[in-house]
Order: sequence, then C-alpha cells, then structure tokens
Amino acid sequence: MSTEEYLKDITEIKDMMNKSSRFFSLSGLSGIMAGIYALIGAAVAYYLVSISGRNYLILDGKIFNYILLDLVLVAFLSIITAIILSITKAKKNNETLWNSASKRLLTAFLIPLVTGGIYIIIKISSDHYGLTGSLMLIFYGLALVNASKYTIGNVKYLGYIEIVLGLICAIYPGYGFWFWVLGFGVMHIIYGSLIYFNETSNSKSKP
Repeated sequence: MSTEEYLKDITEIKDMMNKSSRFFSLSGLSGIMAGIYALIGAAVAYYLVSISGRNYLILDGKIFNYILLDLVLVAFLSIITAIILSITKAKKNNETLWNSASKRLLTAFLIPLVTGGIYIIIKISSDHYGLTGSLMLIFYGLALVNASKYTIGNVKYLGYIEIVLGLICAIYPGYGFWFWVLGFGVMHIIYGSLIYFNETSNSKSKP
C-alpha cells in the first residue's frame, strides 16, 4: 500500500468517526429563521409594553402573560423550523436524523437550558425578574458551548458571545430587552448566515 493510499484510508476512517460522533444536519438557515422570529417577537413585546402606558411589566398583568406567550411562540417556531430543516438536510446527505450523535447533542444542550429555565421560573415566581434577560442569554450560551462538541464546532463561538452578552446585560439590567434582541435576534441571523453561506460554498465545490 502506497503512502497516498494509506493517508486516504486514514482520512476516510476519520470522516466516518466524525460522522458517528457528531451531528452535522443542523442548518444555518434555521439560525437565520430563529433570529427573525426573535426580532418579530421582540417587536411584538415592545408594542405590548408601549400600549400598556408603562415602560415596565408587572407579574399579574395581562401584558406580562401575553409576552410570555410571545416568548413561547418564538421558541416553538424556532424549534419546529430547526427540526424541519434538519430533516431536509439529513435526507439530502443520506443521513439519519435521530441517531446516537443527535441524542448526545440534545442531552448536552438541554441539561444547561432546562436548568436555566427552571432557575429563571423560580426567580420570576419570587418577584426577582430584573435579570431575566441576562440569565436567558447566559444559560443559552452555556447550552450551546456544552452541545458544540457533538455538532458543528463553530457553535461554541455563538455560545461564547451569548454568555458575554449575558454578563454585560447583568451589569446593565435596564437594557436587558436590547441585549436579548442582540443575542437572540441579531447574533442568530449573523451566525446562521455565516453557516448557511459556508454550506452553500461547500456544496458548490463538491463534484
């Protein structure tokens, strides 16, 4: 066996191990759509607060409940879109969507996210919701970093940015809404666009 053939075999084995341990069916377009949903949701929330005649929320108010529903819809649409686009990409690449790699990815992502969600609910129920935006960014960033070892490695950089934004938001809690818009809206669109264009260029370069 020649050196070139040996190196080729090593590369193929490495690719097979990568595919079995990492989930590559995440679509950059899902990140873009998640960012768009977040911006639309933020616009709706801003409008709801503005028509209430106040620039703050109260826990027992209808506006607060509407905004919670708004957040749930943003999360729901983002998840459904990510699933649909991942299924489409997996079929295109002849891959299985629900496999050991995707299971590990989901577990690694949900542990920090669910923990953060429960903690935020506890804080809100005790009337401490001034740092809600900061906590959402930090725990989401931690979830991305934790899950990055099972998917596209660049995901961790988005996670780092979300964590940093969350920490800065904790210093300036009065601007929590705008940090939330920047982290979940703008950064998702920028990151998703980078991944999407990278996917497009890679697909064009393949024979």
